[in-house]
Amino acid sequence: MKRFEDLEVYQKSFEFSIEIYKVTSSNTFNKNIKDQVQRAALSIPLNIAEGFELQSNKQFVRFLYIAKGSCGEVRSLLRICERLNIIEPKKVEELIIEVESISKQLSKFINYLKKVRLIKSFNFSIF
Repeated sequence: MKRFEDLEVYQKSFEFSIEIYKVTSSNTFNKNIKDQVQRAALSIPLNIAEGFELQSNKQFVRFLYIAKGSCGEVRSLLRICERLNIIEPKKVEELIIEVESISKQLSKFINYLKKVRLIKSFNFSIF
């Protein structure tokens, strides 16, 4: 695989960030929280893409850790939105399940990358 767009974890995080934008698009959404949750959600696929393009295993892992951190930030922000009655609890749970799945997938990918030496030997089909 030669493109980050082919990575399943990238595809899932890309779709997740689009969903966050849709959920937070109303004009009644608090601007500060809206901006923060959107930035955090965008950070996930963007860091996967940026790390991939560096063509360095060590750097890629570093960017995947940043993406994983953004997953935690999104979860925290979603709980705040739930507590402030900005997003329905059921929708919050759906989004948290999805971002936790992405976070777990990132963890598996990080562990895999730590075991391989060259980006050319990646078996991306498992992610």
